Amino acid sequence: MYVRRSAAVLAAVTVIGVATPAAQAATPSPSASLPAGLYGTTDPTYDGVWRQSLALIAQDTVGVKPAAEAVDWLTGQQCANGAFAPFRADTAKDCDAKTPVDTNSTAAAVQALAALGGQDAATGKAVTWLKSVQNKDGGWGYLPGGASDANSTSVVVGALTAVGEKPADVVKGGMSPYDALMSFALPCGGTGGGAFAFQPDKKGRLAANADATAAAVVGALGKTLTGAAPKPTADALTCKDATDLKQASRNGAAYLVKALAKDKHLMSTLPGAKDQPDYGNTADAVLALSTAGHGDKAADAMRWLGAHSEQWAKQAGPAAYAQLILAADAASFDVRDFDGTGDDLVKRLNATGPAPESVPAVKSPTASEEQQKADAADDNGAGVWWIVGVGLVAGIGVGFLLSGRNKGRRK
Repeated sequence: MYVRRSAAVLAAVTVIGVATPAAQAATPSPSASLPAGLYGTTDPTYDGVWRQSLALIAQDTVGVKPAAEAVDWLTGQQCANGAFAPFRADTAKDCDAKTPVDTNSTAAAVQALAALGGQDAATGKAVTWLKSVQNKDGGWGYLPGGASDANSTSVVVGALTAVGEKPADVVKGGMSPYDALMSFALPCGGTGGGAFAFQPDKKGRLAANADATAAAVVGALGKTLTGAAPKPTADALTCKDATDLKQASRNGAAYLVKALAKDKHLMSTLPGAKDQPDYGNTADAVLALSTAGHGDKAADAMRWLGAHSEQWAKQAGPAAYAQLILAADAASFDVRDFDGTGDDLVKRLNATGPAPESVPAVKSPTASEEQQKADAADDNGAGVWWIVGVGLVAGIGVGFLLSGRNKGRRK
């Protein structure tokens, strides 16, 4: 995927009339100078606010205080009505009916600014705008007025949660965003049973979509883009008829486990895309499973990302590093030693934008801790976990894996 943009974004590109493929959209504009404070070096036309928001969210999650100019860049993108477009090159010009504001950019910005704090006026206006464009089925589409989809509805649920709203109480026509998410859930049995669809097709049929499922599992639990870190649950992940969102989310998690079982990663599902791994969606699946209390079942996928995502992340930039940080953090992997060779995801993310105001000190392991790692590796197959993993103590459940997850974490 184009960094992390959901199918909603790509659909909206067509609606807006932009024919440029997403992969090409990431190519830097030869004549454009990138604005100060922005993360990444690629053309921000389609993802500026999204990638900035994810970068700030990821930094805050691991205790990094972003640069003031990075926060100012994001707040400066907001329209007077509270909405955000993917990118406004000229913020001195007022937004008008032609400004391509969207729910995903707006909801992501809300989550970032709410996490950082001190931005109540901006987040308040943005949430008011989001409520004003809620559909009668309780959900949201990428563009205001567009058909609701699982991804957009879920990211808005995260925005509502981030500012202390109860998504179940945000209704339109008597329907809440949770009602909309339930309408995207596939019944058990048959192809894709338990998954979520992006949205119904023209005939009202639902097709399983791994990206939408990962988003909806988190959204159905009322969580933000950071997911959550609940105690691991021993609940069996089997698909059962869902009469409530909790079971629908569990069904979605069961689908993701099956989808990851063969290759430990998801494959691209974009129309016309080559048959290739989808790193972003795999990271989303890890975060979703961890949020659902089944991070142990996402560990293999996280280790696969540690071994294979480096080139993708370098090309995709800040949002990719942010995704990996959020997934690793949710799954209790060490974001400072992602692949077992000292790969510091936080350092890589920070390098894509203005220098942060502060970064938590990294504690160097003691000789005793290094010996414990070596002993654990030897006890579990000649150190295989340290060769292909991300520096975890082998054989211990996900709730007890070594990581810097709780250091500097926002409560």
